[in-house]
Amino acid sequence: MYDYGRRDKNGNLRQLHVEKALRVTDLRRYAPIPAPGDLLGCSRYFSVRKRTVRGTYAASTDQKSFHALTCVKGCGTLNGRPLRQGDSFFVPAGGTDYFLEGDLEMIVTEIRKYYLGIDLGGTFIKGGIVDDTGRILAQDKIPTQSETGTDGVSQNIARLCRILMERLSLTASDLVGIGMGVPGMIDGANGMVVYSNNLGWEHFSIGSAVQSLTGLPVKIANDANVAALGEAKFGCGKELSTTCMLTLGTGVGGGIVIDGKLFEGNRSAGAELGHSVIVADGEPCTCGRRGCLEAYASATALIRDTRRAMEAHPESALWKLAPTTDAVDGKTAFACAATDPVAKSVVDRYIRMLGTGIVNLANEFRPEAVILGGGVCAEGDALIVPLQAFLDREIFAGDKGPSVKILTATLGNSAGILGAAALWM
Repeated sequence: MYDYGRRDKNGNLRQLHVEKALRVTDLRRYAPIPAPGDLLGCSRYFSVRKRTVRGTYAASTDQKSFHALTCVKGCGTLNGRPLRQGDSFFVPAGGTDYFLEGDLEMIVTEIRKYYLGIDLGGTFIKGGIVDDTGRILAQDKIPTQSETGTDGVSQNIARLCRILMERLSLTASDLVGIGMGVPGMIDGANGMVVYSNNLGWEHFSIGSAVQSLTGLPVKIANDANVAALGEAKFGCGKELSTTCMLTLGTGVGGGIVIDGKLFEGNRSAGAELGHSVIVADGEPCTCGRRGCLEAYASATALIRDTRRAMEAHPESALWKLAPTTDAVDGKTAFACAATDPVAKSVVDRYIRMLGTGIVNLANEFRPEAVILGGGVCAEGDALIVPLQAFLDREIFAGDKGPSVKILTATLGNSAGILGAAALWM
């Protein structure tokens, strides 16, 4: 250890802390780990990225971090000032805009916070390391292996966390915490799965189990709520303060975000939006009641109604697209609706039922938007346009009150990871 003969203010040679230096020195051969995209490296202290400019590039800082810029190749300008190799500039935090122009390679250093987001499913555990801007820096998935029980699944979650941290050369001290989306009834305040039929768990303190294995604090919430939070923070609702989300899949999940915060109800057991009744004594629902929104607006319900219509109308063109009822999926009725009246009646009924559920949400919470996710949303305007018209017509007070938009989710499979990480933000 050598300090190049520097002296302190009194002219004495500066003291060297050799023993302390040796204690923090790692003499193992460094093996660089390829980072995703333009990321060169990150830690709890700094995030370093390479930015290549060919022409003009506009950027800005946010409220959380400065940008320290160093030109490592080429020349150009920064806000009109000459910029060449070796020059460094500091752009303060707080939404400061700046413009780079020329043929440049820049190193940009920021201070960012990092979170682990875990999306726990019955088949796979998906996870990612997310920064405080919503960028996923590394992600992966491993089998859940629910048959191994609570201990085995907890070990798998911890293993995925280690895989992701190693990929970015991070340690537990570089992360704020782990957020998890878990299927079932969740007591988020106590980190407990009260009941999950997907996993076969009752009263399992998964938060404590994962924390003891990783050394990181853990927050958990219902997986549908977490997806709603992800869309609200980083997806199609990121410019809005209050949103409701419905996920149209095998069932109907949902979540509510009010003033940017997840609303979960008493002991996190609320926001079961798919189990609001829209038809008294209607179709049986998986929850044991009848007439729930899930029994009419899920992809499962759409497939059921398409099959019923085909069986009642052997002349329908639906049979040409699906030679047997087993071939029916959520797309079948929409694919024929423009030309076949039987298919159109199925689609019209589906939109009316889903629209009724959306109107109820709009009347109860008056969000700025209702976000729809799930495979059915691939129908695009064929679904959204008539739903918006139905909502505009049926909402309480009509156009006298604030409008509610219907939006399609944009994050896809990343919503759960981002929403889980956002439990800490």
